[in-house]
Amino acid sequence: MATKLPESEFDARLAEVRGRLADTAADAATFFDATSIEYLSGFHHIQTERPVVLAVTRDGMEITVPRLEVERVEPNPRIDAVHHYFDYPQGKPIETAAAMLEGMGAESVVSDADGAPGVMGYEGPSLSEFVEVESQSWVDRMRWEKTDAEVDLVRESAKWANLAHRYLADYTEVGAHPVTVSQKATTDASRAMLDTLGDRYAMRTRGSGPVHAGYISGSETALPHGHTPNERLSEGDVLITGASANVDGYHSELERTMFVGEPSDEQVHYFELMLEAQTIAIDALGPGQSIAGVDEVVRDYFLEQGIEDTAQHHVGHNIGLGGHEPPYIDRGWDDYEYVDGADGSHPSASGTSSRTGDDVMAPGQIYTIEPGIYTDEYGYRHSDTIAITENGTEWLTYFPRDLESNVIR
Repeated sequence: MATKLPESEFDARLAEVRGRLADTAADAATFFDATSIEYLSGFHHIQTERPVVLAVTRDGMEITVPRLEVERVEPNPRIDAVHHYFDYPQGKPIETAAAMLEGMGAESVVSDADGAPGVMGYEGPSLSEFVEVESQSWVDRMRWEKTDAEVDLVRESAKWANLAHRYLADYTEVGAHPVTVSQKATTDASRAMLDTLGDRYAMRTRGSGPVHAGYISGSETALPHGHTPNERLSEGDVLITGASANVDGYHSELERTMFVGEPSDEQVHYFELMLEAQTIAIDALGPGQSIAGVDEVVRDYFLEQGIEDTAQHHVGHNIGLGGHEPPYIDRGWDDYEYVDGADGSHPSASGTSSRTGDDVMAPGQIYTIEPGIYTDEYGYRHSDTIAITENGTEWLTYFPRDLESNVIR
């Protein structure tokens, strides 16, 4: 039962970044992205208008944070020094980070951005106003393939997602409100997870539980990103569910199409088409298999069935620390150029691949497989989380997919 990433993971990540840094002429690598900072240091924070900057040199790692994060980051054993500014806009976050770099002897850096992202109204100077900057996307690329320890965490997430989904199905009935059903399933699954794991659970939430389950219903299901409607469930409603759990920052994705009461012939028809599309996609997975090709075989099936107009998105995406991560199972992936060196380039659609093998699946990648069908009345989508292994695939989610198991009577 894996509930926390081992220290050795951070050692390996830092070693890889330092190895990449040694291949450049830069003095340090800097990171503004909250997930990249978490990935390298284990310090997790919410990205707001208050920038956080992590700097890595060949023999040190220091961080710049707003004053309100100081007590949270100081106990981190991997970070050698903490620098802070008071707040934004009165503080000077980039200037503080530049002073940090000067103290580390860094006159040039390779960075995941030339300054902090403009979220929540932040506007500030570029880092290149203070030091020489070249770009890199090292951590973004490192996250594509998960280690065995990371896969273990996603596997644990899937276990609790499955429990939450079972509660969700059990609590659903005609006349129930989808919001209260979702809240009850979420609360009960979170309670079970916390009671079972105890102090082994690495708390990663603020005021909410470690597990989430819910669904959209009725006509909202015809929208891939529909909202939960303010209406009680009725006989004949279609549901598109979703469940996941946060295990030391890692997530899985479990979705099902369910029916309140006996489905109509038309609903059964589209459910079976959707289920077959997902099966076709999953059968196409494996090490060395074309990422774009998985999307293509589903598209071919939709064309064969004459329902290509019901598709509104690609087949799936990688998952881990982020709910959506590259690679994306998309017919355009073959044309996606991902440059993760320190040459000033960024990911772009250029028609050529900058890294051999980036267009095929590799062991350690974890994909959600979720081809959807959307009619004028309802939507139909399952999603399962599946890891690519050396020899094939491993299903991490396991709630039943068949029609009978997804009818609520």
